[in-house]
Amino acid sequence: MPAFDPDAWLAGEGISSPLPESIPAEPVEEFLLDVTASADATLRIGEHAIPMREAWERGEARSEDGAVRVEILTPHKAWVHVDVVDGATGKPAPSRVHFRAPDGRYLPPYGHRHEINDNWYEDYGADLKLHGTQYAYVDGTFQAELPVGDVYVELFKGFEYQPLRQRLRIEPGQRRLTLRAERPLDWRRHGWVTADTHVHFISPQTAWLQGQAEGLNLINLLASQWGDLYTNVGDISGGLSGVSRDETLVWVGTENRQHLLGHMSLLGVKGEPVFPMTTSGPSESYLGDPTWTTLAEWADEARRKDGVVVIPHFPNPYTEVAADIVLGKIDAVELNMGAWPIQLHEWYRYLNCGYRVAAVGGTDKMGASMPVGAIRTYALLDDDRPFSFEAWAAAVRAGRTFTTTGPLVDLRVEGRRPGDELQLPAGDATLHVEARAEAVVPFHALEIVVNGEVVAAEASEQGSYTCTLQAPIRVPGSAWVGARVASRMQRWIGSPRVVAAHTSPVYVVAGGEELFSPSDATYMLTLLEGGLTWLDTLSIPATPERHARARRVFEDARDHLHNRLHKHGHTHAH
Repeated sequence: MPAFDPDAWLAGEGISSPLPESIPAEPVEEFLLDVTASADATLRIGEHAIPMREAWERGEARSEDGAVRVEILTPHKAWVHVDVVDGATGKPAPSRVHFRAPDGRYLPPYGHRHEINDNWYEDYGADLKLHGTQYAYVDGTFQAELPVGDVYVELFKGFEYQPLRQRLRIEPGQRRLTLRAERPLDWRRHGWVTADTHVHFISPQTAWLQGQAEGLNLINLLASQWGDLYTNVGDISGGLSGVSRDETLVWVGTENRQHLLGHMSLLGVKGEPVFPMTTSGPSESYLGDPTWTTLAEWADEARRKDGVVVIPHFPNPYTEVAADIVLGKIDAVELNMGAWPIQLHEWYRYLNCGYRVAAVGGTDKMGASMPVGAIRTYALLDDDRPFSFEAWAAAVRAGRTFTTTGPLVDLRVEGRRPGDELQLPAGDATLHVEARAEAVVPFHALEIVVNGEVVAAEASEQGSYTCTLQAPIRVPGSAWVGARVASRMQRWIGSPRVVAAHTSPVYVVAGGEELFSPSDATYMLTLLEGGLTWLDTLSIPATPERHARARRVFEDARDHLHNRLHKHGHTHAH
C-alpha cells in the first residue's frame, strides 16, 4: 500500500497532483493481509509464530521473540445505507465514490470490487481505477460495510460539481449516512450540454449510470470489430437506447476503422448500421481482408442516415482523413489531449485552409482506467430547443462546441460565438474579443488564438478557478479565432489527461475570401500522395472497380487542393 497521510489528503493532496500509484522502493516493513482463521490457528511469518486467538481478543499479538507484531485492522463494522444528494435540489445524485480506512485501504460499496483490473477489456462495469485510486459508480443510494471510527470519503460528479473530501465518524450500530454533492457551476442552465463522443465495451445501462455520475448528458457508445472480436454490436438499435432518461442519453453507434487510412466514428446513425465496421486486415479487420471500402463511403452513408461524422483520436491514423476533411465529409475531430500540441498543430492546418471542422472531446474509454467524460464535448443548443440527440448533433455540425478535460470556456468575437461567421470588408481589421473560463480545478492561462498564434492571454502564476479576458485583436483579413485554456497540471482526479480546453473557432471572412495557407495545403498533398502509394502497392484490392473508387477519393481531394493553389498563384508538382 502507498503511504496515506489523512490530513494532507483532506487538505487536497492528490486532487490536482494524484497520489503515488506504487509502493516506495525502500524495504517494506508492513504488510496488509486478508486472513480468515479459526481461533486456535497460528499465523507463521518465516520462523515467527503468532497465536490468532490472542490477536482477535486483544486486537494485536506478537511473536514470542517480539520480532513480528500483528494488529487486527478495523475489527468492528457497521452496515450503512448511504444517500448521495444534490446540495441544491436534495434529489439523489449518482456519483463516483471512494471510501478508505485510516490505513489507506479502499472500502468499496457492496457489489463492487476491492481490487479493480484496469487493462483493456477488463472490469468494464461500474468500477474505476484512476491514478491508482479505486472508485465505485453509484446511483445515489447504496449500501456499504464501513469500519467503526474514522472513515475517509471522496465524491466526484463531473466538471461542474466540487470534488468532496471528508473525514466521517462511523458510530457502532449506525445505519444511515448522507453525503451532499455541491454544484458551483451550472452551464446546462445557459443552454450547454455535455457529451463523450467515444466510449467502448460497457453496456448501455452501465454507460447511462457512469454518464449520470460524471455529469454527462450524452454518451456515444461505439460498437466495433477487432479481428474476430465484435463489441456492443448487439446493443445497436438504430435509435436512442431505451435506457436513456433524466437528461442522460445513450446512443450506440459505430467506430469504423482502417489501420492506415484512418478511424471514423459514426454517431447517431438511424436504422441499419454502416457495415463493414473495419476493412483491410489487421489489426482492425480479419487477417487478409481486402480494401472493401473507404472512409468517404462510410461518411456518405452515415450522413444519409442523419449521422454525425467524427474523426476519433485525431490525427492518427491519418492518411485518408486529410482527403475527407478537404472534401467536406467530416463534421468534427476529437482533440483528446493525449498528444495535445500535435493535435492542435494538425487541426490548425485545416482551419488555416478554411476547412471548418468542430472540436469535440471523447475518451476512447476501453477499460476501468478511464472515466467516461474525462475528455468531453460541450455543445451549445439552439435557443429554446429542447435537448435531444438531434439538437446536440445540430450544435456539433454548426461548430458551437468546446472540448475540455476540466475547464469550461466561452468565447465571443464581436458578439459572435464559436461556429458563427463574421463577414468583413477586405483587409485587416480590429475585433473585440471576450472570453471567460471557470473550473473546479485550477488552470493557469486563458488564451486567444488567431490562425494558430496566441494574440492575447490572461495568466495566473498560482492557478485560478475563474478568468475573464477582454481585448482588441488584429486579424490579417480572413481568419479564425478560438479560445483555449492551458494549465501546468498534467492530470487530476477528474481526468488522466493534461488539464486543458479549446473552443471551436469563430470564422472571419474578409472580402468574401476564405482563409487559405498554401504551405499547409502542400502538406496535405503529401499525405494524399502517401495514401495513393499505399493503395497501389500494399493494399489488397477487393475488385478493380472498388480500387478505382478508393483512388478517386484521393484524386478528388488532390484536384481540389491543386485548384485552390492555382487560384492563389501557387503550383505543386506531382
